[in-house]
Amino acid sequence: MFIGVDHGTVAVRFGTDDGQTFELSRETAKKMADKRLLESILNGLNVEKSNIDLIAISYSMGDAITKITDIQRATNRGVRCAKGAGTFIGGGTHVFDMLKKSDIPAIVLPGIHSRSDVDLRMKMFSHGASPEKVGAAYHVLLQGYDVFILSDISSNTVTLGVADGKIIGAIDACIFAPGILQGPLDLEAIRDVNSGKMSASDAFSSGGVLKHATYKSIVDLLSMKDGVSRLAIDRLALFGAMEIAAMKVLVEDHSELKHIFVCGKDIIRQKISLLLNKEILGLDRWCAAIGCAEIARDVYAGKDNILGINVDYTRK
Repeated sequence: MFIGVDHGTVAVRFGTDDGQTFELSRETAKKMADKRLLESILNGLNVEKSNIDLIAISYSMGDAITKITDIQRATNRGVRCAKGAGTFIGGGTHVFDMLKKSDIPAIVLPGIHSRSDVDLRMKMFSHGASPEKVGAAYHVLLQGYDVFILSDISSNTVTLGVADGKIIGAIDACIFAPGILQGPLDLEAIRDVNSGKMSASDAFSSGGVLKHATYKSIVDLLSMKDGVSRLAIDRLALFGAMEIAAMKVLVEDHSELKHIFVCGKDIIRQKISLLLNKEILGLDRWCAAIGCAEIARDVYAGKDNILGINVDYTRK
């Protein structure tokens, strides 16, 4: 049995390679004792601890490693610095530390960043995508697609490109398109940071489309039919389409783009399809966790390269 862990913005999601899924809010995961946390994960996935062969975990930015690495060798949880973009809660950290202390074999996935083996032009920016996006891309690859764009539009928006089965670049959430909660810093945000009104991380965490709306979540937006909610959804779709169109330039410089995938609400995917005049294929919110589990399965079987990322793990 193989398990994948998706360290999301609001929840930690777990999936198995045979499609079982479970999630815990980061707040809930933070408060649980180690034993109770592990029991919740096992019960939620309906698996026995003794049946787990390998877990693949994504954590934060994953920018201190370039290889898929044994959890016991991933110093500082595989990140260069615990401080960065986004809000620190502690739930994902607790899951990581609990698994590392357990006797369950585990690997840590790297993010896509300036030291990754990607198109040299994309190394302009320090970071491109967090590790769970690698899991989502691998899930797509295993469905028979080897040249594609994948855009995850949820709390934030991240888009990556795959050409001939290899990740060639990614556009991080703080660079281009806003998500629901988080987004890039514009001129006003930079002024607010410079004046001490807020930190850069706080500005990023409040830079999504909801900064111009009175609602608190995508559920609220979709449940309302007023002009404010419609405009917020249209903004998500517009900037998401623009980011995908930008990534199309990179992918088509390597190969012939065949497919585009969007992980997010159907209404966003449909609007992007109209804007780009192209069929957009959908992914659900479990694709990253299941994809991470599929990585664990294939690494356990001896695969030494995943989407162009080398593996540093020896099966015990």
